[in-house]
Amino acid sequence: MPPVAVPNEAPKKQLRVAIIGQSTFAAEVFKLLQKDGHEVVGVFTVLDKGNREDPLATIATQYGKPVFKYKTWRVKGKVIPEVLEQYKSVNADINVLPFCSQFIPMEVIMYPKYQSICYHPSILPRHRGASSINWTLIEGDTTCGLSIFWADDGLDTGPILLQKSFPATIDDTVDTLYNKYLYPEGIKALAESVNMVANGTAPRIQQTEEGATYDPALFKPETHQIDWSKGGIALHNFIRGLDSSPGATTFIKPQTKEGIVEGSEADVEVKFFGSSLWQAEYETEGDQLVIPGLDTPAVIHEAGLLITANDGVKLNVQRLKINGKMINAQNFFKSNESKVSLELTSEEKQFVEGARDIWKAILRIDIEDDTDFFASGAGSMDVVRLVEEVKDLAQIELQNEDIYMNTIFEEFCQIAVLKSRGGSDVKDIVYDGVEMEVNKMKIKFPTQLFINGEFVDSDSGKLLTIVNPSDESVICKVQSASVSDVDKAVKAAKVAFEEGEWSKISARERGQLLFKLADLMEQHKEELATIESIDSGAVYTLALKTHIGMSIETWRYFAGWCDKIQGATIPVNHARPNRNLTLTKREPIGVCALITPWNYPLMMLSWKMAACLAAGNTVIMKPAAVCPLTALKFAELCARAGIPRGVVNILPGSGALCGQALADHPLVRKLGFTGSTEIGQTIMKSCAVSNMKKVSLELGGKSPLIIFEDCDLDKAVRNGMAAVFFNKGENCIAAGRLFVEERIHDEFVRRVVAETKKMAIGDPLHRGTSHGPQNHKAHMDKLIEFCERGVKEGATLVYGGGRVDCKGFYFTPTVFTNVQDDMYIAKEESFGPIMIISKFSSKNIDDVIRRANATEYGLASGVFTRDVSRALAAAERVDAGTVFINTYNKTDVAAPFGGFKQSGFGKDLGQEALNEYLKTKCITIEY
Repeated sequence: MPPVAVPNEAPKKQLRVAIIGQSTFAAEVFKLLQKDGHEVVGVFTVLDKGNREDPLATIATQYGKPVFKYKTWRVKGKVIPEVLEQYKSVNADINVLPFCSQFIPMEVIMYPKYQSICYHPSILPRHRGASSINWTLIEGDTTCGLSIFWADDGLDTGPILLQKSFPATIDDTVDTLYNKYLYPEGIKALAESVNMVANGTAPRIQQTEEGATYDPALFKPETHQIDWSKGGIALHNFIRGLDSSPGATTFIKPQTKEGIVEGSEADVEVKFFGSSLWQAEYETEGDQLVIPGLDTPAVIHEAGLLITANDGVKLNVQRLKINGKMINAQNFFKSNESKVSLELTSEEKQFVEGARDIWKAILRIDIEDDTDFFASGAGSMDVVRLVEEVKDLAQIELQNEDIYMNTIFEEFCQIAVLKSRGGSDVKDIVYDGVEMEVNKMKIKFPTQLFINGEFVDSDSGKLLTIVNPSDESVICKVQSASVSDVDKAVKAAKVAFEEGEWSKISARERGQLLFKLADLMEQHKEELATIESIDSGAVYTLALKTHIGMSIETWRYFAGWCDKIQGATIPVNHARPNRNLTLTKREPIGVCALITPWNYPLMMLSWKMAACLAAGNTVIMKPAAVCPLTALKFAELCARAGIPRGVVNILPGSGALCGQALADHPLVRKLGFTGSTEIGQTIMKSCAVSNMKKVSLELGGKSPLIIFEDCDLDKAVRNGMAAVFFNKGENCIAAGRLFVEERIHDEFVRRVVAETKKMAIGDPLHRGTSHGPQNHKAHMDKLIEFCERGVKEGATLVYGGGRVDCKGFYFTPTVFTNVQDDMYIAKEESFGPIMIISKFSSKNIDDVIRRANATEYGLASGVFTRDVSRALAAAERVDAGTVFINTYNKTDVAAPFGGFKQSGFGKDLGQEALNEYLKTKCITIEY
């Protein structure tokens, strides 16, 4: 029977719904039905377990709905009259059974106007019965699914209302199928089904008996016993089919590394979890474990328990439960292992108490450090609830197996804290750093170099002084990398690339690590934005949205590319009489160096490094010497995310020493740089002389913005100001020169000046500030000199032009008009909030295009006009890597970014950015 599915439509009428069942699943169905506008008129569920109420009952009580709890609906095969009358009293239009372990009498099933619909986690008629998910895996099905059917008096035999199917892989377990598909999609499917009933579109498709299976419930211990005479694939399927609970079981004789303990009568119960088919071709060394029924002893090795089935197929088991105690399989023969007790921070201690409350709410008992989760009555659904509630409490991503492996409360808290610190390694992240109370929060960041996964001091002992541009106070001192530090970092990156874990994991696993890093950045976004603000002067609200927000988007975008980098097959002439096949591979370059500027410290790091790591390279990154703090905080997050050691190295330092050493180093194979054209030329020479490094350069700009007389003037004013003043003008694509059509020139200037006067200049952490301080004093002084030169050459200073009279590096947004083409300010980049306005006549478009292109820069440009033909013609003729039409500054992680001419070459962002960090290998085969 093919799966049946229809688009979900909003209900045309409200139904009175009775929900019969239990579990968190049923509680989520309750909430979704309420959201869709239906009225849940009664909830019928199981009795409390001790003090523990079922989640469905809890949510119904919160919503003020009637709750009925029954031990049973029947006695001696007959419905209990009092129970039936209570049920009838709610006057439901339909019964919904999301998950129900009780037998519901037909008097209840058939009573409502629309009778009853049930959820079943298989594609009926296959796998009827209570253990359908397990049997989907045990039978090795490649497709799983769910059915919503009309209840009848048979065992899952009623007519089909809706079905959905999903792929099942050889590595799936009950938990993965449930969490990926059957839980979230099942909740939605039940809600869809109720809506279909309300709309009169719900089908009743009779089940066929062709292909039907009635699988026994896997409740009794004898159904969990492993039959070792079966082949390896069947064993793997059986173990993963019972992986969540109760576990595939066998009994073995007590034994040590030396062999079976003679004279012992009691067998040892062993349950197996976490099976995978063994793909390695080499023989694994380790200690032997004799399992009755296997011709060959299993091998306990560093990655688990390797089992060779009697047909020669090998499978590896990661976890074992020995007489009720879960352990890692490799630790079978290890006894009295000491566990490292963590030193908890105040925040982590708060988490422990929060976790204690969660355990108490689930188990309904007082929680001591030695309370055992499962011994206290928890079940598999409670594991799901615990994982979700811990995620809500502290954004800690636990897996179900973390609970199964750490059933004691104290152990559970330790693994959760370790996960929050970036992994399961007991080694904490230690560094010399700074803690501050700022922006109504506590921030913390390192001040050391990050080399080979550790924070270390510089060999030279030199320090960088980091100044807060908003008040000129010293934030801290940061270690400054020497040439020998660069050498250490490069060599660590080379080892990581050629021999480390990074070189062994799959592209998909690499993507998962980058996604995890992005998630950590998301969790720390307010802290990162605050650090960026005090370090670079960025307005906090802008830093949160753009500096940090776009950084996170960039990492997620390139994380998605990791497993989509691929080559091609190419038809070539055959060397007759033989044949040939040619294919290409896209391979990482190796060790890469990145040097980034000070205007968007974290975003520039992310634009380059995300593509670099997605391609599989390792990296040494030198942030700008004046604002390295978010890069160092990023290094900490890399360690917490589990990025292998040596893959990411962060070296604050001077450009002349640290940057030059990276450009000169013979083991660096690629260098990406964003900065001035002058420094870019120096880097390009060094890369050529040292070892012909591949180079990508994003350099200076003098981006023209052409505003025609037919534009939307309000929009042109807003966007023109943003094009110049965005991020205090410290923006590589800032409109360095505005060409405004002569008929609207005066009105444009009037409006710009009026709006500029309204800009709120001040503390970048204040939520009302729109314009913060320049990044550092030398740059502010350069802007003052730039304006003085403009006045000296005869340009009209309409507004601004100097420093704001207060503490901090504040510069007034500035407007110049009557700027002639030969003036210094018309040709050179200010990299600050200085608007340069010149007139043009639309009667001579060729001339304004010539003037716009009369620069050695070609980074960005813009056109404002309602005439699409004129806009597209200008876009074709302006010689710039980016052209904005009726907008400005609209960059996106999926769109390539880079310049022409002396603005550099190579792209950041988009698919094209990957090309900067990949090499193409051509392979030709003759056969």
